[in-house]
Amino acid sequence: MVEHRVTDWDNAYANGANIAGGDRWPAAWDGPAQAFRENMSAQGRARLDIVYGEAPRSRFDLFLPPTAPKGLVVFIHGGYWMESHKNSWSHLAAGAVGRGFAVAMPSYTLCPQIRISGIVNEVAAAIGEAAAMVDGPLVLTGHSAGGHLAGRMVTEASPLAPGVAQRIRKVVSISGLHDLRPLMFTALNETLNIDEREALSESPALLRPRQGARITCWVGGGERSEFLRQSTLLANIWTGLGAATGSVVEPDRHHFNVVDGLADPDHPLTRTLVDE
Repeated sequence: MVEHRVTDWDNAYANGANIAGGDRWPAAWDGPAQAFRENMSAQGRARLDIVYGEAPRSRFDLFLPPTAPKGLVVFIHGGYWMESHKNSWSHLAAGAVGRGFAVAMPSYTLCPQIRISGIVNEVAAAIGEAAAMVDGPLVLTGHSAGGHLAGRMVTEASPLAPGVAQRIRKVVSISGLHDLRPLMFTALNETLNIDEREALSESPALLRPRQGARITCWVGGGERSEFLRQSTLLANIWTGLGAATGSVVEPDRHHFNVVDGLADPDHPLTRTLVDE
């Protein structure tokens, strides 16, 4: 029998240091994202920096298809709840927009200026504001910490208004962090300040899914073992709690390029997101 035990928690959750050329990200996203925003703005199909709250980062961008939207996708960025900005991810709206959906991309206040529980409430406010602007079904997705936030929205303890929550057709958590407890062992927690109470109340894997919840946990085959485990974990637990779940390991993808499929209307990731 082979026993498995994590002995270096910081390394277990370190992405860039364990990817060849990993220092290219997140800067590698900025150029394509800016070009996409400029192109969509020139076509009159981008509404930028829509206010959804009082905090300086309480803003979202909305990208529109050329005809009436089939529904709304909300993409929530990652960065361990303490880094990144909506403007680095805009190009990832191209796939869903190309399939006829509007796409909202919010920013949110970052730790340590806020707790993760506060970010959950901010993201719920952003989703509610965007949902009021676009009719039809809602689809939520997010990367890494954003995957956590997307999944958190379809728990029984979701802060979403009931009418908004009922419109959610599906969630796709990409490389999501669904159990916050292991992060308490890392140096990240010097900034995140997760305690046991917050870990228990804000981890989707430790909460019950809303009735009728549908979630696909998508992860790259070349990711850190902890991200593979975290992805499998939520699908496994929520299956036992009545949710409709899927689990996909995309070959030859690491933590950063696993999101690239969202820029392609025909990629399986985009199809999983928006196809019924």
